[in-house]
Amino acid sequence: MKNKRQKAILRIISEADVVTQHSIIEALESEGVRATQATVSRDIKELHLVKELTPRGTYRYAQGQSSEELDRASRLKAIFCESVSSVASAQNIVVIKTLPGLAPAACSAIDGMEIKSLVGTIAGDDTAFLAMLDTASASKLRDEIQEMLK
Repeated sequence: MKNKRQKAILRIISEADVVTQHSIIEALESEGVRATQATVSRDIKELHLVKELTPRGTYRYAQGQSSEELDRASRLKAIFCESVSSVASAQNIVVIKTLPGLAPAACSAIDGMEIKSLVGTIAGDDTAFLAMLDTASASKLRDEIQEMLK
């Protein structure tokens, strides 16, 4: 029942600009699926639905990141934080020191973050070099990594 209802909700929001939970409940009822506001609210949370701005300036429900994507991002961040021992920058290069053997995992996590100013990464055993577009972006990334490690 829950799986059927959640699939219906995803289809409903993909076919129309749905603004309220009440609209979702009405659309479900028109398909013969009964749901309370509390149930729809839980479904919205579980499905990671978000309200996004439409070109007309109104808001509508849309599918956000899937729980699988969120879990992957959270695992990558945890791996990164556990493996990094220090970070420094020199001009446009960020140098990350890791525990032995974990520089490739740190680089993989960085690569997965889709940082626009990142040109590329090179990983050794316990050291990773990140080439940035310029000195300012290297300093900014260094500061962000240091903050993440706190």
